[in-house]
Amino acid sequence: MIRTIEELEVNALKFWPERIAEMERNSSIIPKLIETQDKFISLLNVADVKPFAWKDVLASSKTLSANLFLKHLMVLADIGGEKLMRFKTELPKVFKDDTMEFIWNGTNYSYTFQTLSGKRNWSNTYLKVDGSGLAMDYPLSAIIEDVTNLILFGGLAISDLIPNDIEEKCVIGNLIGHKEELETFVKQRYIWVSRITGGATANSLGNLAQKYVVDFLQEKLPKWDFSKKQIPNISQNQRTPLAYDIVAKSPKGKYCAIEVSFQVTTNSTIERKAGQAQSRQNQLNEAGHKIAYIIDGAGNFERSSALRSISQFSDCIVTFKDSELERLSEFLLTLDK
Repeated sequence: MIRTIEELEVNALKFWPERIAEMERNSSIIPKLIETQDKFISLLNVADVKPFAWKDVLASSKTLSANLFLKHLMVLADIGGEKLMRFKTELPKVFKDDTMEFIWNGTNYSYTFQTLSGKRNWSNTYLKVDGSGLAMDYPLSAIIEDVTNLILFGGLAISDLIPNDIEEKCVIGNLIGHKEELETFVKQRYIWVSRITGGATANSLGNLAQKYVVDFLQEKLPKWDFSKKQIPNISQNQRTPLAYDIVAKSPKGKYCAIEVSFQVTTNSTIERKAGQAQSRQNQLNEAGHKIAYIIDGAGNFERSSALRSISQFSDCIVTFKDSELERLSEFLLTLDK
């Protein structure tokens, strides 16, 4: 499927899409969360006199800002900005007069939301918990207070209409004052979070781009396997197995290697991939497999000669646009025909 450089460039993004840049900013906050987890635990542990005592303790903290405290809760509860925006639409139908009645430590309490019926949504940007927001310390605001109390006590609310996500995940308030249980929960959760972010190497935009592609293709091709980096019996010098950025395995056992390169500034990576392109395609095609490339970024399009070589010796070449990744998924489906 040879495509001209002009055709590719017309369908290219050229610069990192915001969703990938935001993933990088968010993943880079994980070390800061882990670094401040003991302060977070201490705050909730001492704020046990009444459910809203966390406000007073937070106000006296020099380590935890209001937005960082909220980010801890969001990560621990696995509640992100998209869910919060959905909750803001649903909850006015659940809480009469925007007031949440809940039971904490056997006593009834109520909290009246200040921003639930307002026009401003509960997005990561407004909550100051996105990558750029967390670069600064923000004091407690009405919107941060509302979402904090929802995550702490939403699952304890007295209502039959509470969304399942809130009922199951917004129960951290139950752990206030229970030091051992709280510490175990937080530590275990951050071990899990560290694993899914893949440590420091996953913070690079290149690896996040690969992750985005895998997630995109996995959603389109749920029966396919994208968990490996190598293809059986494909090796270098008949000894060392060749590794690819992504390997797609079809339900019928057909393979396609996928190489990803997104370079905003020019460098030699694309030249290396171009130099390998012919031999890799020959080796894979002879074994009955295919190879595809996802190439994007302004820097890569400055290397037109390398791009032409890759296009010539690829079975499919696309850019990073969703419509182009859709084209790749359609190509993969032909492997089993």
